Amino acid sequence: MIATRLTERFKLQHPIVCAPMALVTGGKLAAAVTAAGGLGILGGGYAGTHGGEPDLDEEYRAAGNTPIGIGFISWAVHHAPRMVDWALAKKPACLFLSFGELQPFARQAQEAGVPLFAQAQTMAHVRAAVDAGAAVVIAQGAEAGGHGGARSTLPFVPEAADWLAKHAPDVLLLAAGGIADGRGLAAALTLGADGVLVGSRFWAADEALTHPDAVARGIAADGDATVRTAALDPLRGVDWPAEFSFRVLRNRFASEWQGRETEARAQFGALKEAYAQARVRGDYEMALTVVGEATGLIHAREPAAKIVASMVAEAEAALRRAAAKVV
Repeated sequence: MIATRLTERFKLQHPIVCAPMALVTGGKLAAAVTAAGGLGILGGGYAGTHGGEPDLDEEYRAAGNTPIGIGFISWAVHHAPRMVDWALAKKPACLFLSFGELQPFARQAQEAGVPLFAQAQTMAHVRAAVDAGAAVVIAQGAEAGGHGGARSTLPFVPEAADWLAKHAPDVLLLAAGGIADGRGLAAALTLGADGVLVGSRFWAADEALTHPDAVARGIAADGDATVRTAALDPLRGVDWPAEFSFRVLRNRFASEWQGRETEARAQFGALKEAYAQARVRGDYEMALTVVGEATGLIHAREPAAKIVASMVAEAEAALRRAAAKVV
């Protein structure tokens, strides 16, 4: 057992949180991670403002009576604030927000008595999260799959830990980005985090909504096969803020447009329909496999409970090995 402030405050067995990945973390996966002793967070994604998203009512029901959190992309849910009302009415374990302004939703969460988890990609985001009343801040490094910033996990997490210790000692810190096994969990704890937010490893869980062909591609790849770019969202017709880029597995689409961000922005939405069709037919040379550098650490599609148990056992072993080296 690894006890931290996160496990104590949120009554968890293990300091492992499943990221609320859009189109991936449905109710079944979120519930499986919670049942395994961590905390699962339903991926609310774009809050229904973009096509092809799962029905959140249906996904929430799929979790049954298992306590889970609910997360949204901040800038998107500003276009559908009713979804935050919907989420808070469920009394989730937490409201998770990332990628944009936290208010007025942070205030609503406080009024509803629901802890706010706020993901940060810069120190400015960390400070804004604390100002908004976040109970937990997630320092996300650029190694992460999907959208993120430019900071690397290794220096970002301890910098955030130091700042929080000085200015907001009661706020918990999670590390995210490139953490997919027990070694990553052990490293995060030694860097000053209270736990980890895991995306890519759970992206390949049995219970995830991820298409089997995408998982197969991720398992076959190594970390070198991913690319971070800001060119693909404009072409897909998704208006992401300029400060965030997108890490995906390299394919024909990503390779063709890498480094062509200005040109892509000038053609906003040009490939929206073609991309949607590619997703439907499972054409992963056009459709994106959204996974991080940790794809090189994923070797099989496994149940979430096995992933959690393996991470904890590996972390305990890694921490013992490290302690044994101290003389």
